[in-house]
Amino acid sequence: MTVIDIPGSKSVTARALFLAAAAEGTTTLLRPLVSDDTEGFAEGLAALGYAVRREPGAWHIEGRPAGPGTDEADVYCRDGATTARFLPTLVAAGHGTYRFDASAQMRRRPLAPLTTALRTLGVDLRHGEKEGHHPLSVHAAGVKGGALTLDAGQSSQYLTALLMLGPLTAEGLDITVTDLVSEPYVEITLAMMRAFGAEVTREGRTYRVAPTGYRARTYGIEPDASTASYFFAAAALRPGRSVTVPGLGTGALQGDLAFVDVLRRMGADVEITDSATTVRSTGSLRGLTVNMRDISDTMPTLAAIAPFADGPVRIEDVANTRVKECDRLDACAENLRRLGITVHTGPDWIEIHPGTPTGPVEIATHGDHRIVMSFAVTALRTPGITFDDPGCVKKTFPDFHRVFDTFVRTP
Repeated sequence: MTVIDIPGSKSVTARALFLAAAAEGTTTLLRPLVSDDTEGFAEGLAALGYAVRREPGAWHIEGRPAGPGTDEADVYCRDGATTARFLPTLVAAGHGTYRFDASAQMRRRPLAPLTTALRTLGVDLRHGEKEGHHPLSVHAAGVKGGALTLDAGQSSQYLTALLMLGPLTAEGLDITVTDLVSEPYVEITLAMMRAFGAEVTREGRTYRVAPTGYRARTYGIEPDASTASYFFAAAALRPGRSVTVPGLGTGALQGDLAFVDVLRRMGADVEITDSATTVRSTGSLRGLTVNMRDISDTMPTLAAIAPFADGPVRIEDVANTRVKECDRLDACAENLRRLGITVHTGPDWIEIHPGTPTGPVEIATHGDHRIVMSFAVTALRTPGITFDDPGCVKKTFPDFHRVFDTFVRTP
């Protein structure tokens, strides 16, 4: 059995940075993820006048409940969706003029439901070029609060950003959601907000957030469940192999740990304890039909091992994967077809038929870290796979290739 220490969760680290910046006092984050996305978030906070001190294994953030420490700033969000969505929402509660821009990849990704909601709350927010996309500017003067309706069918991050804003408003927020994808990520948000002192309740489709503010604390970041999926899939794929990931157990916040339930349905042996999750190969994988709406970041992981199942693998209700770092449905289909696999796709589904992937093939990554890490698993049984941009894993796991290679070579 191989034990793998997975880096901290990107989702949890990003939320913790927002909450720490908004809290009264100094927060210490233990084992935060160090990657392009999270470093970009921390640098964005620093540009906004928040004091951020980083040392190995711990980041310290001096909170500013009244908002940014400067009344004017320019923030570059890199490729980070959490940075690009959370920071403009955070500054809305302050006072000043703040300009945000992002990479070409992030400029393509949608913001409209979030920015429309912020305007509904009275925030003076302007898009610099294309409506509903970066770049944008926020002329902040605090947020009174109130009620709004939100469509979070493209991304749960819209709802998360507004929920985290709620305690910073004068009167609180009532948010009624018409559609919601990746709901477990919202559960992460609610749990973390409460850990920082917020009062938030849910009644049906409406979330009510009281104007309590936040309190600083020491907060440990759990391992990234989405990143763990590549190692779990690799163990399930290779006869005689197993992997244990400590720190992801029955109390884990992240819904993406449910990926191991998919592997269990396919025939892998899965054990989840209070402190760790273990996946063991049973020597074969079964085909299945699975709804991955709530764990769509792991869709490429499943797609990458699907050809090795004994029947078709159909993944449904994942339309939101078309507006990630790339169109992940099309990217998976394109690369699998280049490997000689029969694939069918629709607006929100992909069906992958059994076959033997054949190289050599250079995987078209589209600059998407999850495409690289997923097809690294395919490469375990397909000689000749290479990547046109292997370094894009820096977004969430800069050391992925070394760690994965070490795992592969460990008996």
